[in-house]
Amino acid sequence: MEQKKSNDFSQGSMAKNILNIALPMTLAQLINVLYSVIDRMYIGRIPEAATLALTGIGLTLPIVSMIMAFSFLFSTGGAPLCSIARGEGNDAKAEKIMGTSMSMLVLIGIVLTAVLFIFKRPLLYLLGASDMTFPYANEYLSIYLIGTVFVMISLGMNSFINAQGFARTGMLTILIGAILNIILDPIFIFVLHMGVKGAALATIISQGVSAIWVLRFLCGKKAILRLKRSTLKPDLKLTGKICGLGLSGFIMSVTNSAVQMVCNTSLAAWGGDIYVAIMTVLNSVREIISMPVNGLTNGSQPVLGYNYGARKYSRVREGIRFISVIGIAYTLLAWGLVFAFPGIFIRLFNDDAQLLGAGIPALRLYFFGFFMMALQFCGQAVFVGLGKSKFAVFFSLLRKAVIVIPLTLILPYVGGLGINGIFLAEPISNFIGGVACFGTMLATVYRQLKKEEAAAGKA
Repeated sequence: MEQKKSNDFSQGSMAKNILNIALPMTLAQLINVLYSVIDRMYIGRIPEAATLALTGIGLTLPIVSMIMAFSFLFSTGGAPLCSIARGEGNDAKAEKIMGTSMSMLVLIGIVLTAVLFIFKRPLLYLLGASDMTFPYANEYLSIYLIGTVFVMISLGMNSFINAQGFARTGMLTILIGAILNIILDPIFIFVLHMGVKGAALATIISQGVSAIWVLRFLCGKKAILRLKRSTLKPDLKLTGKICGLGLSGFIMSVTNSAVQMVCNTSLAAWGGDIYVAIMTVLNSVREIISMPVNGLTNGSQPVLGYNYGARKYSRVREGIRFISVIGIAYTLLAWGLVFAFPGIFIRLFNDDAQLLGAGIPALRLYFFGFFMMALQFCGQAVFVGLGKSKFAVFFSLLRKAVIVIPLTLILPYVGGLGINGIFLAEPISNFIGGVACFGTMLATVYRQLKKEEAAAGKA
């Protein structure tokens, strides 16, 4: 009872409640990014094959994003619904949501493993692999797929730990796996001379340990909501609601996978394998620097959802203002650093002279106006946290599918932009998508919260 009281998000400062969840979650997400980023850092330094190996890993990123998309379907859909149910005082429903999400994650993980193993060769060539880069991509993916279920559980179910207010425990889930990955990577890659196979093996072992940690906590006595055998049978009605809300996170990740695929094939056609390697580096840099604002907005969702369920509308608006100001300030700072010191960020992965020469101007184009991403993150977080699935899905599709992908294909032919047109598609989408998403959130959800607050005050 005391634990439930201490995790009551309707009490105390909204900023403090959000930060108590967001700071450990941000660190956890940053560490989680290191799973793949550290692989790329080590692979970018494999003797005599660094650039080809780095390009090969870059070709697998759309597939990795696709796997993560399915974990987000149930984590970003189930966890906010779980928070809302907690805010309403319905713990039985919250546990059923969690159990249904767990069962579906495992089932889909098994299906994905089988399907991707069958189609991996044609899929990698479709993603832009050449005869030189295919062996590296195939070696990495073949081992990574063995750990698909581990990835689904560790990423998907960790959100339910955070949703209960145990952000530090959620952080440890990722921290344990990341430290193990950092230790195993150089041993497998360089000491045992396993190359990209070693990087993949280190990743799935680390994810497996993280998955065990998650399940141990959610089945244990410390959790407010527990995984029980009685809740694991999927509830079709709840599955529909979870997928409806989680569709936003799913589409964001799937469309990100589609964007990576289109970018890789376009870059290979316009500039060759070197530009696929550059995009691998740029994606890695983006993942690192966007993690703090992503962690802040994701960390706000349990708090916003809980207060919305408890009808504390003024607190919800206070939380929205807080994440908006902090998010915009941070991304402005990050944009300035990347623009001023591009070489430092690229050298984290590879110091090849050709890659640096072409990569620095590409990085400056790609990250132009990066601060506009904060508007997209904040708007999406509010829509998802309050269960507004239609808005969340629409704006997920708008930025990537409707704006980025067409621009990536069209801009190289406009005004002789060539390869630069591919890198310009991302910042243009940030401006259009960010303004549209954030502006709609203010005009609809934020305004409605104010009306409901006034109505509650009169009552």
